[in-house]
Amino acid sequence: MAEKLGLYIHIPFCKGKCDYCDFYSLPDREETMDLYLKALIAHLKETAPLTKGWKVDTVYIGGGTPSYFGAKRISKLLGEVRRRFDVARDAEITCEANPESADRKFLTAVRRSGVNRLSLGMQSACDMELQAVHRLHDFQQVIQAVAAAKKARIKNLSLDLIYGLPGQSLESWKKSLEAALALEPQHLSCYGLKVEPGTPLDGRVARGEILPDDDTQADMYLWTVERLEQAGYPQYEISNFARSGYQSRHNLKYWMGRPYLGFGPGAHSDFGGRRYSFVRDLDRYIRGILGGGSVIDESDIVPHRERGGEYLMLRLRTTRGIEEWEYRREFSMNFDPLEQKLEEYERRGWAVKKDRRWHLTPRGFLVSNQLIGDLLTIQEAATLENTLPRLRNQGVPPNLKGGDEEP
Repeated sequence: MAEKLGLYIHIPFCKGKCDYCDFYSLPDREETMDLYLKALIAHLKETAPLTKGWKVDTVYIGGGTPSYFGAKRISKLLGEVRRRFDVARDAEITCEANPESADRKFLTAVRRSGVNRLSLGMQSACDMELQAVHRLHDFQQVIQAVAAAKKARIKNLSLDLIYGLPGQSLESWKKSLEAALALEPQHLSCYGLKVEPGTPLDGRVARGEILPDDDTQADMYLWTVERLEQAGYPQYEISNFARSGYQSRHNLKYWMGRPYLGFGPGAHSDFGGRRYSFVRDLDRYIRGILGGGSVIDESDIVPHRERGGEYLMLRLRTTRGIEEWEYRREFSMNFDPLEQKLEEYERRGWAVKKDRRWHLTPRGFLVSNQLIGDLLTIQEAATLENTLPRLRNQGVPPNLKGGDEEP
C-alpha cells in the first residue's frame, strides 16, 4: 500500500495586510501573479518524480489570500497537481479564502477544480473588532460568503476566529462564536491573538495600546471549549474543533508527524527524513525556480532522537495525545520518567489518562508550552542516562566537565 503524503501550496498575495499577520504575504504585487503561477507549476513538475510510490491524500492551498489569486490560477494549479502526483480519489483539498474575495463564481469554479474544503477567515462577528486590525471585510460579507459556499455545493466549511482582539470583551467574543455556530460550519479554528514581533500590532502595543489580558483570554478559551463541546464540535487540537468526521486531515499530518511537501516562498517540508524550507522572498523564489538557482533557506536531516521530542511536542497539542508503548516502540526510550511527570500534571488538572493514552486538558493546553518544555527536559535527561553506558561499553569517554574526561 502506498504511503500517504500531504501537499501545501503557499499563495503569498493579499489585498491588504492585517495588523497582526506575520505570515509571508504581500499586498500590491498583482503583476507578479502569473509569473508566480508559472514558477509553482515548474516546481510541482520538478518535485513530482521524487514522490513515486506515495499517495497524495491532502492538498492545502494557504496564504496570503488564495481567493485573491483567482479561480483560474487555482484551477490550473490543481490540474497540475493531479497530472503530476498520484492523488487519492477521496483526497481532502482545502482552499483558504477571505470573505471579500469569496463569491459564488469563485467558489463554484474552485469546487469544480477539486476543492472540497473551504477555510474562511471570519475572525470576528463584530465590525469594530475587524476594523481594529484592518480586516478588509465586515460580518455581512462573512454571511454572504458562507451562503455562496453552500450554493457552490462545498460541504466542508471551516471558519477561523480570533479571541483577544483589540477592544474585545468576553461578551463580544461569545457573540462572535454564537454567530459562527449559527452559520453551521463543519469545523472551527479558534486562535488566541499573539502579538508577533515586527507587526503593526506589535508597534501599537509598544505605544501603549491595551489588549485583553491573559486572564480574560483564558476565560475566553475555556468557555469556548465547553460551548463547542456542547454544540457538537469536540476539541481535537489546542485551537481546533470539529463535527465528527470533519477534523482537518491535512493539519493532523503536522501534529502527528506525517510527511508533507511545501511549495512557495516560506513553505516548509518534512519528507524523506529531511526537513527544509524555502526562502521568504517572492522574487528570489521565482528566479530560483525558473532560472535554476537555489531556493532553499534551511535544510536538516532530522535524527531519530529529535523525532522523539517532536512526538511529545506535536502530539500533546492534540486530544489524542501520547501512549507509552507507542513511544517505546517508535523511539526505544524509557517512558517511566515522563509518566511520573504526567501523573503530577493529572493531580493538578492539566492532563488526563484515558484508554492508556495521556493528553492535556483544556487547562493544560493553556500552559502547554511550559508543560511540554518540562517533559522535553525530562526526555533529554533520560536519553543522556541511556547514552552514557553505551559510550562506556564502546570505550568512548564521555566529555562531561568542559574538556575533562571522566576518570
